[in-house]
This record gives sequence, C-alpha cells and structure tokens, in this order.
Amino acid sequence: MALNNTYDARLQQETAVGAGVQILLLALLGSAIGMGPAGWLTGLAFAFATWAVLSRAVHRSRLRSFGPANRVTLGRATLVGGVTALVADSFESAPPVTLLVALTAVALLLDGVDGKVARRTGTSSALGARFDMEVDAFLILVLSVYVAMQLGPWVLLIGGMRYAFVAAARVAPWLTAPLPPSFARKTVAAVQGVCLLLAGSELLPHPANLAIVLTALVSLVWSFGRDVLWLWRTFRTPAAAAPAEPKLLELAAH
Repeated sequence: MALNNTYDARLQQETAVGAGVQILLLALLGSAIGMGPAGWLTGLAFAFATWAVLSRAVHRSRLRSFGPANRVTLGRATLVGGVTALVADSFESAPPVTLLVALTAVALLLDGVDGKVARRTGTSSALGARFDMEVDAFLILVLSVYVAMQLGPWVLLIGGMRYAFVAAARVAPWLTAPLPPSFARKTVAAVQGVCLLLAGSELLPHPANLAIVLTALVSLVWSFGRDVLWLWRTFRTPAAAAPAEPKLLELAAH
C-alpha cells in the first residue's frame, strides 16, 4: 500500500509540474504581447482543468509510471493551453497571428509522436490514448472558434462534432460499440487541424480559406456519417460485427 501511495504521489507531482509549466507559458505570452484578462483567465482555467482532470484520471488508472509518451502529450496540452489563451485574447485584441500559428503548428507536429514513443517504450495505456484524444479534440475546437470569427459560425461544426457524438452516445449506447480500424478516418482527422491552421494563418485569400475549411467539414461529416451508419447496421445485425478497436479510442481519429 505504501509503495502504491509513493507511485501515486510521483504521478501527481508530474501533473502539478505540467500545470506549473502551463502558467509559465502564460506568463511568457503575457509579457510578450500584453495579454488581456480574457486570455489570462481562459489560460488559467485551462491549466487548472487539465491538472484536475488528469490528476483524477491518473489516480484512478493506478499507473506505476507517468511514462515518456504521456509527458509528450502533457507538453502538447501546454501548447494547446497557450493557443486557447491567445484565441480568447483575440476577442479583445489582436494577438500576433505568427505566434498563434507557431504554437499550433508545433502541437500538430507532435501529434503522433506520443503514440510512437508509447509503442517503442512499451508504455501504451488506455489513459494515454484517452489523454491524447482529448488534447487533439480540444485543439480542433479552439481552432474552430478562431477560424469561425473569420468565416462564420458554421466552422464550429468541425470542433463540435466529436463532442456532439459523445453526447449522442449517452442517449444511444450503440454508438459506443467497437469500430474497425480505418486509415481514411485517421487521415480525415489529421486534415482538420491542418486546414484550420492554414485558414487561421491568413496566408491565402478569403475564398481559398473558405474552400479549404468547407472541404475539411465535408470530409468530417462523411467520416462520421460512415461510422454512424456502420455502427447502426452492426447494432441491427450483431453477428456482422468484426474485431475492432474500442470506439472511445477511435474517437481520437476524429
């Protein structure tokens, strides 16, 4: 029991360090661009929420080690917190687009690194997969909010679709059934962040950004629609189900 308490204390320390690094990043951003109250409050709320949820999840998972892959994901979460603060600040002022793009680009580039690290070190876990999924989903939501200010509220469908699916699954449990692995699903998921980042960077004219984000939304609707149809057919004919990945983990691909 004492040994388990020692492991838990070490894991909690790592989550606390993550929150501390998040606050440090906010301080650096605040001093660099003069971030307003909205950015500070949103960034601090993100840091606290991440620490609280992750600490609870770590305690319940009974992991013996936080692991290198989760540290990479925690680093990505810190970057996402910075992006979240900048997007919130953009409602009051105009933070440097290059800074927002840089933080987002690094967060997107690191996506997948944590998975590779987990496989190579043999530290894959359900907690790590879920943590990675939530960081990805929240980044897409935040980017959707930012791009929606330029192109219109319909862009929020991209960031909100995964959360709408999770909410629907509470009413229709058949949506939580396993899904077969799909390269197309993972590709569509990766495209969302890239398209939103490109549109948010304002490098292209408005019509081009509109076409890019609209294409991303259409592909996402197709991907979700295909999966929902497959789940419905499997629910109606259980014998047709094939061995597959857990749906909650597959949501990381959306």
